[in-house]
Amino acid sequence: MREKITQQQPLMPAPINHKHGKELIRMSLVLDQLSDVTELVHGDLVRPGTKPHKGRRGMSAEQVLRALIIKLMNGWGYEQLAFHLADSSCYRWFCRLGMGDTTPDRSTLQKAIKHLRAKTLETINRKIVTFAVEHRIESGDKVRTDCTVVESNIHHPTDSSLLFDCVRVMARLMGHAQEAFAINYADRTRRAKRRALGILNAKSASQRQGLYRDLLKVTQETVVQAQRVAKRLDKIEVGDIMTLAKVQSLASELRRNVELTGRVISQTERRVLRGESVPATEKIVSIFEPHTDIIVKDRRNVLYGHKICLTAGASGIVTDVVVEHGNPADSTLAVKMIERQCTIFGKPPRQATFDGGFVSHANLDDIKKLGTKDVAFAKKCHLAISDMVKSTWVYRCLRNFRAGVEGIISFLKRSFDLTRCRLSGLASFKAHVSASVLACNLLVVARHLIARDA
Repeated sequence: MREKITQQQPLMPAPINHKHGKELIRMSLVLDQLSDVTELVHGDLVRPGTKPHKGRRGMSAEQVLRALIIKLMNGWGYEQLAFHLADSSCYRWFCRLGMGDTTPDRSTLQKAIKHLRAKTLETINRKIVTFAVEHRIESGDKVRTDCTVVESNIHHPTDSSLLFDCVRVMARLMGHAQEAFAINYADRTRRAKRRALGILNAKSASQRQGLYRDLLKVTQETVVQAQRVAKRLDKIEVGDIMTLAKVQSLASELRRNVELTGRVISQTERRVLRGESVPATEKIVSIFEPHTDIIVKDRRNVLYGHKICLTAGASGIVTDVVVEHGNPADSTLAVKMIERQCTIFGKPPRQATFDGGFVSHANLDDIKKLGTKDVAFAKKCHLAISDMVKSTWVYRCLRNFRAGVEGIISFLKRSFDLTRCRLSGLASFKAHVSASVLACNLLVVARHLIARDA
């Protein structure tokens, strides 16, 4: 059974008289005033075709959303979140858990939170921004845009480590097939590991290339075996639906890894054996997170994850965030982000300011055409100040205002777990980014309301 809200409020201890306790009270009041939030979350939690009013009682939709906010505010894992929900009276109160209620364990929290989609969390964040506008916390008249990188949860990629990952994962899957269905295979994991370590410690290019050739040979042999095992799995006849599902899952995972391994083998042969320079768009840097992009920052730092572009207002609220595909130039994103501001607020911002990477004559003209009066770039790059803004004083003010977005990005990374996404898959990555921004905005709104009442 999955409820939208807890129909009968349980007996709960009052939050303590502390700064953070007051923030939790305000955040809770804001969530209570947002319309249709529990409907949106409940729609993600209840699978199509199921009857939410039947079965064992699970976490309600509002409890799941509030638990997610607590998790991101503190940068906790699910085990830590489960402990603090059981231990802290303030967090139990915020998550609508009564004094006599059994607190959810790690797996319950993980399964429930994992169901929340990025689109749902983005919609809830838009409602928080609308709430801020209605309560005169944010107007959308003055905005600042910048980009940053959120890393995927992968190890530093090298050709040898990727090949070894391919071998050991396919060997593990074939081991499951051997254990369950007596399909024999030859395990090449030890040999692959030795070659990968040999490459790491090789003292010359010729020695390294010979080791790579043998590692590629081992990987290709493992691919052939994985294809054979997948075909054998397809021919297994079972009457039990659970066993059939296991067979199909194993075969599907093997074929998926065979396809990814083919890409790794191809790029290794091109780079190591033929000396080609493989474009970043054609590279795969992880078989576990194949969606990961290669982001070169400031022409010296290489990061592995996704580039995000965010816009913040004068109140410190992040009004919009977009997870980009690949590594597009900042100059291609400026107009798009202002157009999204027009959609969110129903009007263009009066003033907009950007980092130097966004500067171009075309961007200035296009943003002005949208109705923005003052557009400032941190670097002028042959643009006259009079063309961007109405005075030098306004330009300096906007340039200083833009610097504040760096602090907002730092706040998101330090306090809302946005440095690195530890979830698996692109959909979960986008959901994590949207959830971090949602939690940050909710806390910022609560602090504004507390300061107003002080």
